[in-house]
Amino acid sequence: MGTLLTILAVLFLALIIIIPLVEKYAPKGEARDYGNITRWIIPLMALVVVLQLLRHYFI
Repeated sequence: MGTLLTILAVLFLALIIIIPLVEKYAPKGEARDYGNITRWIIPLMALVVVLQLLRHYFI
């Protein structure tokens, strides 16, 4: 149990340090086009469902 708490504490401290650094050095004002990504979401999710069904019944 002590190991779990140590790992959680280290992850929490890392997040407290990393998030402000990422926000500080992230590029600002850059418009991103998510249209290309959103076009692929539904087919990829359907593929994941089919693969999981195959994995469930055959493995």
